[in-house]
This record gives sequence, structure tokens and C-alpha cells, in this order.
Amino acid sequence: MTDADRDRIAAEVRRAEAADLPAIADTLAAAFADYAWTRYVLPADGYPERLRAVQLYFAERVGLPYGEVWTAAGNAAVSVWTRPDTEVPPEVFGAPELVALYGDRAEAAAAVEEVLLPHRPATPCWFLATVGVRPGHQGRGLGRAVIEPGLRAADAAGSPVFLETADEANVRIYRRLGFEVTADVELPGGAPRTWCMTRPAGG
Repeated sequence: MTDADRDRIAAEVRRAEAADLPAIADTLAAAFADYAWTRYVLPADGYPERLRAVQLYFAERVGLPYGEVWTAAGNAAVSVWTRPDTEVPPEVFGAPELVALYGDRAEAAAAVEEVLLPHRPATPCWFLATVGVRPGHQGRGLGRAVIEPGLRAADAAGSPVFLETADEANVRIYRRLGFEVTADVELPGGAPRTWCMTRPAGG
């Protein structure tokens, strides 16, 4: 990819608005259709519908009001963040409509969250909650493009950045953005292996 291509793609990136939410949910549902983590924590019954609804919930109820949501290429690429200067109310994560989406997997999802908790930063940081590119648009640098505004904001604030991934291929991608593995976690109950990664302040 040439520098001109990168500049063109970067110019497409913007902050998402409420009107973007349906397309954002579609993109993230398509991007995570076969992701091991979501396959584990959501019931197989109605999985596509549950997945889209969960992605919509977090973009609408967490990303937009309490963090940042960046989008590009007609919502074909999306990143959802939380910021260290804004606390998400705990009740957002325990809302009945969200618990209902996890259905009979809610207990299993909570169990793996408990195992991961000690591996997460003890101090506030920027958190890359999710990033996805719609199939058919991958391989064009869009994922990196929607991540970079959050990295720049974190660098400007002197804040580290944290993420988790259950896809080993992503580890190599994130390393190229300055992240390093801080924990390689084997989870119980058949949950997918998960890598915790941190990018230090300033990259």
C-alpha cells in the first residue's frame, strides 16, 4: 500500500454518530461471525441475531456515550473504545436486555471475565474494546485506519492502551501497532485462549 493510499483511507475516518449505529452493528456482526470468543459467550440458538444485538448494545450504550467510536468507508470499518477519563456505569454491563442476549451462556461468560480480570490494567487506560472490518473490505488498511485515531488520542494524553484478542493472528497485527503481550491466558470451560496486550504511553 502506498503512502497516498494510506492518506486517502485516513481521510475517510470520522467519529461515528447515532445514525451510523445500524450499519456499525451490521459490520461488527459480519466481522465477528466466526470469532471464537463470541461463539463461546453467546448461545448458538439465534447466534447471528444475538451477535448483532450485542455489538449494537456496546456501540450505542458504551462507545458513543462513554468512549469513542471511529468509522470509515461507509461504516465498513469500525473501532469502539473506552477512555480513562470517563467511567462506564456498572449497571450498563448488567442491564437485563444485555443479560438476556447472553442467555444460558451468561454464567460461562461471567466466569471467564473473572479469570481475565487480574490480567487487566489496574490503572485507567484507553481500551480498544472492539475493531472490525466488513468482509469484502478487509486487507485495505481500514482496520488500522480506524484504530489510529484512538492511538493518537492516547499518546496525546500520555496513556497506555489495552486490548484483548482470542485470535492469535491478531497478535501479530497488534504488535505492528506497538502492542506487546502482557498475558497469554488459557481459560476454563473450553473458552478460547486469550491474549492481553498493552501499548505503552507514547507507543
